Amino acid sequence: MRKRSHPMRAAHAVVAAAVLATAGCDSADGGTFGRGDTGARATRPSASPTPVWDTAPDSIAAVGDSITRGFDACAVLSDCPEVSWATGSDASVNSLAVRLLGVTGAAQHSWNHAVTGARMSDLNGQVGQAVLNKPQLVTVMVGANDACRASTDEMTSVADFRGQFQDAMNTLRQALPKTEVYVSSVPNLKRLWSEGRTNPLGKQIWKLGICPSMLGDAEALDGTATRRRDAVQDRVVAYNKALAEVCAKDRRCRFDHEAVFDYRFGTEQLSHWDWFHPSRDGQARLAEIAYRAVTAKNP
Repeated sequence: MRKRSHPMRAAHAVVAAAVLATAGCDSADGGTFGRGDTGARATRPSASPTPVWDTAPDSIAAVGDSITRGFDACAVLSDCPEVSWATGSDASVNSLAVRLLGVTGAAQHSWNHAVTGARMSDLNGQVGQAVLNKPQLVTVMVGANDACRASTDEMTSVADFRGQFQDAMNTLRQALPKTEVYVSSVPNLKRLWSEGRTNPLGKQIWKLGICPSMLGDAEALDGTATRRRDAVQDRVVAYNKALAEVCAKDRRCRFDHEAVFDYRFGTEQLSHWDWFHPSRDGQARLAEIAYRAVTAKNP
């Protein structure tokens, strides 16, 4: 009897070892089960995993173009970063930074690296500056200037736009692998034309050269003008698709799912200096959209 029991005990030991090894592979502590741990430890519930996205980051850096600089929101042909949707201090805007960090926190732990006139090709350099601040969140809003060119032929190609955005994300990830990124969609330029073209002052200002690919000959409704505007609109849609696809490859990146593009803004959300850039009210709407995206439990 004693001799027959040895194979049985050996078989039991092999089965037990296999079960413990399998349990160890799935454990939260890196597979320590089955290495002398007690039965009590083996049955203890594992700790909840740390969420990938922190809905309350404690520092913010903004990159992008004139929209994030608050251009023409306070005075003609001037940046007004205090009303920026991302990092501004103006109470009427209630920027993303103020909503997340409070007034004092926003003043001490938010930075605006956006540049008026910037295109996607400039984003990598801005990100290089932003990483020096070591922010927990980076906001991105860029692309309108890639479509707003002297002609549709001069618009940034979708392939270049995508590659330049990916380069900027790579720069960020090499320096700050855990920093979160909020990416805004490019605004709907065709809606901007449809809203502003009814204003006589706006049409006169547009003649100075603001976004000529979309806003040039604002009153023209012939086939040539319509095809030109449609080409710009299609390019913006393609830009937004590229932003979404690049962002989707990064676990710590959130695209706004075209919330900015889809927002049905009116003339009150446009600067009365140029009928193109957001007014204070428009900046506040952008801040609301961003705050909802950043603080949502799910993307």
